Amino acid sequence: MKKWFFILILAVSLHAEEIVHKVVFDLTTGDSKTFEKIILSGIPVQKTHFENKMEELEVAVVIHGEAYRFFVKNLTNTPYKKDTTLSKLQETFLKRLTGSVNTYKVSYFMCESGMKRNKIVKENVYDFVTLVPTSTIGLIEKQNEGYAYIPAR
Repeated sequence: MKKWFFILILAVSLHAEEIVHKVVFDLTTGDSKTFEKIILSGIPVQKTHFENKMEELEVAVVIHGEAYRFFVKNLTNTPYKKDTTLSKLQETFLKRLTGSVNTYKVSYFMCESGMKRNKIVKENVYDFVTLVPTSTIGLIEKQNEGYAYIPAR
């Protein structure tokens, strides 16, 4: 009995020391194919890689530049209203983004300063997106929390 108790304690302690990797993507691209490749397809591959090694990957994405377009609910009153390609892909992108939040626990942060410049109102941004004062502040905070920086341009 003591032997099994020791094995159980050892297993619990090994699990408690799980390795956690952290990455923050600096998302600025407005190109649908690049967005799909790096964020929508890339993150699940990376998460699976670390899970297969019994390790964890925490993912954050800071949104600014031309990337706002992928996170607005309604294109009508935005600079992207004439983007027919985006209009066709928007529903699919939303499903995949929601899946990344629910399945892979991805956190999304949007630059509020750039939103104002682009006349994007908070109510028109997906609910799973957290606003940060500026993209620089969001990136600084994540990097100071130990997140590796990856540009997504």
